[in-house]
Amino acid sequence: MTKFVLLVCGGGASSGFLAANIRKYAKKQGADLKIEARSESELSNYINDIDALLVGPHLAYMEDEIRSMTEPKKIPMELIDEDDYGMMDGQAVYAQIEDMLGEC
Repeated sequence: MTKFVLLVCGGGASSGFLAANIRKYAKKQGADLKIEARSESELSNYINDIDALLVGPHLAYMEDEIRSMTEPKKIPMELIDEDDYGMMDGQAVYAQIEDMLGEC
């Protein structure tokens, strides 16, 4: 069953590049993942459909607010490592997703 992982950042642009890198790596691994990137302002439109949420490190100040949306639905949520985000390291963030969801 395909797992839906959403990445959010301020405008969705920078996380879009990272999402593309994660998709490329996940495809090589044969993972059944749907990875999308959106602005944090769009999170409420997706909250009922996602299996995991990754948040850009620059939104750490919103962590409690975002967690208040994910915890009641038991959706795992983590901040993306600042270095992995800055390097657009799809492999490292894929590993983070595996840790959150188990085998993908």
